Amino acid sequence: MITDSFDNRSEAIISPDAFFGEKKDICDTAIVTFSREIDAAVLARYPHETITELHPCNRIRPIHLLTVDGGRKVVYYLSEIGSTLAATDVIEVNWLTGAAYFILFGSAGSLDREATEGKYVVPTAAYRDEGMSYHYAPPSDYISVPNADFVAEVFRQCGLPYVKGKVWTTDAMYRETRNLVQKRKSEGCLAVEMELAGVQAVCDYYGWQLYDFLVTGDIVDQPEYSSEGLFEANHALDKFDVALEIARRIG
Repeated sequence: MITDSFDNRSEAIISPDAFFGEKKDICDTAIVTFSREIDAAVLARYPHETITELHPCNRIRPIHLLTVDGGRKVVYYLSEIGSTLAATDVIEVNWLTGAAYFILFGSAGSLDREATEGKYVVPTAAYRDEGMSYHYAPPSDYISVPNADFVAEVFRQCGLPYVKGKVWTTDAMYRETRNLVQKRKSEGCLAVEMELAGVQAVCDYYGWQLYDFLVTGDIVDQPEYSSEGLFEANHALDKFDVALEIARRIG
């Protein structure tokens, strides 16, 4: 069973050094996006250099070192989507750059329009409806997000609207059924997304710090589903500006 997958009593067979060689120590903070539009805009806005690459068999993805605020260096990359792939990216980026502070932002489907509309969502816990987290943390329904209060305080001090609460992580976008939506909503989940539980579990396991926030676009809890609003939630550049402010405060 998947709940038997957490094994912290024997060593892993595969390590990143088999693929990437010696571990690097270039920069301690990374900003992560899932948006091709944000990725292009950030690279056009900030001086940067490509310092290394992620190179699975299907495509090559560069990892950049941005220069911001007149000299501050920040690792920056376009992540794969989904809990397993995004969390694996974090492991490999840590190996390739030394980053141990990861600022992650993306879009989500709202489970409670009244609570989330016009606000950023700061997750406090993620329901573990994916596979990756069960290899990095003991089985449980939810995994907590330790830096939620820190992220919320950044929003408060910046005067940005936000709401804190639980979210639902699932890789199975096309199996977000009405019954499951109502079940997660009854437990207090505000939104559904695809990465957080796995990435948080990996960061907890290795002792890294994760700072996560979301913007809701589509409304999952409605009689007729519409993807209206999802493009803006995915690609609006304001999320990077917030991520950069978080980077300043953890630096």
